[in-house]
Amino acid sequence: MKQRHLGQDLAVSAIGLGCMGMSEFYGPRDDARALHVLHDALAQGIDFFDTADMYGPHHNETLIGRFLKETKARPRIATKFGIVRAPGEYRRHIDNSPDYARSSCEGSLRRLGVDCIDLYYVHRINRAQNIEDTMGGLARLVEEGKIARIGLCETSADTLRRAHAVHPVSAVQTEYSLWSREVETDILPTCRDLGIGFVAYSPLGRGFLTGRFGQQAQFADGDFRATLPRFQADAAAANASIADLVAGIARRKGCTPAQLALAWVLAQGPDIVPIPGTTRPAHLRDNAAATDIRLTPEDLDEIAAGLAARPVIGARYTDEGMKGVNA
Repeated sequence: MKQRHLGQDLAVSAIGLGCMGMSEFYGPRDDARALHVLHDALAQGIDFFDTADMYGPHHNETLIGRFLKETKARPRIATKFGIVRAPGEYRRHIDNSPDYARSSCEGSLRRLGVDCIDLYYVHRINRAQNIEDTMGGLARLVEEGKIARIGLCETSADTLRRAHAVHPVSAVQTEYSLWSREVETDILPTCRDLGIGFVAYSPLGRGFLTGRFGQQAQFADGDFRATLPRFQADAAAANASIADLVAGIARRKGCTPAQLALAWVLAQGPDIVPIPGTTRPAHLRDNAAATDIRLTPEDLDEIAAGLAARPVIGARYTDEGMKGVNA
């Protein structure tokens, strides 16, 4: 597994592992299988694991803590604070206050069983709270050795510049895939101007780009995709042509649609690290092998032309899920 750099000094595997689905949002959880996948990820050369205190809530960090106790390896761990949810509720509010950042960080350290968090993100931005104050509080946590680096999620370019002026931001994490490309307008150029790495979550379009879903998609109980605008019947039927485009080019390249979608994200720049999530060992190995897929300029042009002819139907999230996005 090749390495990539986020910011000035964070070297990680070119593909990371998003761990959210091991705890909730995509149906029932299975801790034993999740732990197996985490260990298998290390065997595949993946050393960058992404979690958050709100996944569960708290279950995912506890699971990662169990995994870390079972291995002598020291993978890079990224976690997040700022989204506040009651157990069992999707409804949330956002708290970026320095006091909440500190209490959240200390809770994450306990659950993970580590002395220092490699990358600590502001999960969502509260427009009513001053980002300079938030960054000042996080900078103090860096000084105390509790976190090594600071990141922002789903931030606007203006907020990113203001935050970076207080303390260096190592990475921005935002949804980015063949059907979610909004970051190309402002965020990616700003990251590159400031020397900030980019972490792409949901690079497989929450599974849609793999061809698994169509107009009659069936979801397990607790799978939040059933509520998302892009997965509703009419939207999914219209968006199926995007999955068909991916599948056709993947066949010609001799790879899977998932590998093609990940290879496209990787081809957008050496400062980008996708973090596909999975709870299945076979999918994990499939994703890891995407680093071997080479897309030619002609391939990329074909993909660009195909996407231009296939506008995406539906928002990324519901209104509740869009809280703090591009803030």
